[in-house]
Amino acid sequence: MDKLIWLIPILPLAGFIINGLGRNSLSKSVIAFIGSLLVLVSFGLSIAAFFQVKQTGVPINVNYFTWFAVGTLKFPFAFLIDQLSAIMLLIITGVGFLIHLYSIGYMHDDEGFGKFFAYLNLFVFFMLLLVLGSNYLILFIGWEGVGLCSYLLIGFWYTNPDYADAAKKAFVMNRIGDLGFLLGMFCIIHFYNSLSFSEVLPAIATSKKGVEIIAICLFIGACGKSAQLPLFTWLPDAMAGPTPVSALIHAATMVTAGIYMIARSNILFTLATDTTEIIAYVGLATALIAALIALTQTDIKKVLAYSTVSQLGYMFLGLGVGAYTGAFFHVLTHAFFKALLFLGAGSVIHAMSGEQDMRKMGGLKGKIKITFTTMMIGTVAIAGIPPLAGFFSKDEILAHAYAHSPIFWGIGVLTAMLTSFYMFRMMYLTFYGKFRGTHEQEHHLHESPPTMTIPLIVLAILSCLAGFIGVPEVLHGHHELAAFLEPVFKKSNEILGEHHLSESLEYALMGTSVVLAFAAMAYAYMKYAKNGSVPVADSEERPALTSISYHKFYLDELYDLIIRKPLDWLSTFFYNIVERLGIDGLVNGIGKGTLETSKGLRLLQTGNVGFYIFVMVLGIIAVLLYSVFGLTKI
Repeated sequence: MDKLIWLIPILPLAGFIINGLGRNSLSKSVIAFIGSLLVLVSFGLSIAAFFQVKQTGVPINVNYFTWFAVGTLKFPFAFLIDQLSAIMLLIITGVGFLIHLYSIGYMHDDEGFGKFFAYLNLFVFFMLLLVLGSNYLILFIGWEGVGLCSYLLIGFWYTNPDYADAAKKAFVMNRIGDLGFLLGMFCIIHFYNSLSFSEVLPAIATSKKGVEIIAICLFIGACGKSAQLPLFTWLPDAMAGPTPVSALIHAATMVTAGIYMIARSNILFTLATDTTEIIAYVGLATALIAALIALTQTDIKKVLAYSTVSQLGYMFLGLGVGAYTGAFFHVLTHAFFKALLFLGAGSVIHAMSGEQDMRKMGGLKGKIKITFTTMMIGTVAIAGIPPLAGFFSKDEILAHAYAHSPIFWGIGVLTAMLTSFYMFRMMYLTFYGKFRGTHEQEHHLHESPPTMTIPLIVLAILSCLAGFIGVPEVLHGHHELAAFLEPVFKKSNEILGEHHLSESLEYALMGTSVVLAFAAMAYAYMKYAKNGSVPVADSEERPALTSISYHKFYLDELYDLIIRKPLDWLSTFFYNIVERLGIDGLVNGIGKGTLETSKGLRLLQTGNVGFYIFVMVLGIIAVLLYSVFGLTKI
């Protein structure tokens, strides 16, 4: 298997090259077949690698060549598949394949079909490179690559200025975070003269040099990539791209890169206690604020987008309180139910002829039954209702949060209750009550084709079953995921120790979160399903708190006020004063002065030989005077 590892990322890259070059000559069927099949083969190879690591317990480490060396500093091009990256490979290629399959039906009538599949393949390649890299440099190449692909995919329909702006916003905000990542790598080189995980992480565990500055720099990078305060506003706008892109970015790949990087560097963050405390606070604040915004959104994809930001906040809360397994467990379960929900939303939009406003939906339950059933499963899972997947992973994070601080747990449970409310609100507005769309939309209502519904069914099954790999002991289960990941987090777990909650307290914590989730679901049902309440039109006034939530806490406006406008003013000042009056004035002044001087001097060129002799005599006299009096003074 070791000799075939290179094929896992290369196959999607080959799909990008083939579909990219043949996008105008190959048929859509051939493009879809190539793009999907190559990712599926990568998935098969990832399964083989996973089982090899599982059976032997020994990571697969393949060093291909030394990329470059500077003095004693060497950068090998090497891949590492251990317990952590093995699971990430399965998520990326498995969910990635389902999204490719779904895209066949969703993008079938789009003129850029071939280009879209080429971009999807390239995205998967860079994400695989990110998790396969055995050092921070290769990880960073994949990190930047998915940033590029997110720009290409979010702005895929670039003729729409709003979509193009959303792509640019994602690109720029990610670059802000990436500067932190770069500084973190420079600090690692400074302190440890290497970027290889196998050299740096053991050295950090023993020397602890520079752990806080390295950790905070890497965390800034994670904030940008995984959409945490204050760098999260790009992710909701990323829904501007086609729905399969939203599922790929929000669920299975790019936004989890920050969590993966921190989990990979877990010993660093365990020792950097001040930074982990910041991570917990930032994650908790992000989870709560994003959930509050999601409460009032009317665009079905925006609800899910802010839900993603909130769930990522949960994952960072887990990382901040030392629940590395719990955070990664939530990455796994979230990949299934959030991909399901986004693809389900795409199926709804497909049925509604492109409509995304939930105020213009309703009554779809009996029209698109597969979409409704699978999305309801995803909603129950994300709401944390047992026995679906989200309950187990979210509860594990909340238990660790309680052990760290009951206040953290309280805010986390409140956020979970809000999650249940806004998700069921979305379901009831979309599928229950009377149809509120146009007659033409109602006439064209139909279930999506099998290429779209089969991925929904598979993801729904995974959303039901994935939680059982992490059943806590208090429920008489065996946490198979924790046992599998134990070698990766062993040193961190030894330092942190195990949190011990009494059995009765664990039951109380679980019961409280479940009761609150059901209460929120019931309230959403009474308001939106039974009473038929519909959010008001954009032109109507809203209560103050509702308006603040609907306008996303005016964060974009705040950033415009304190960042963009001052920068605009500063750039205008430099352009008008420094550039035009200063630099241009100096350069143009010298040019004009030279021109005017030459205009005067050229009058001396009269063509009169007598005048030339006279000037020459004056010159000779001036030289003689200088030679007599000037040299004497010297």
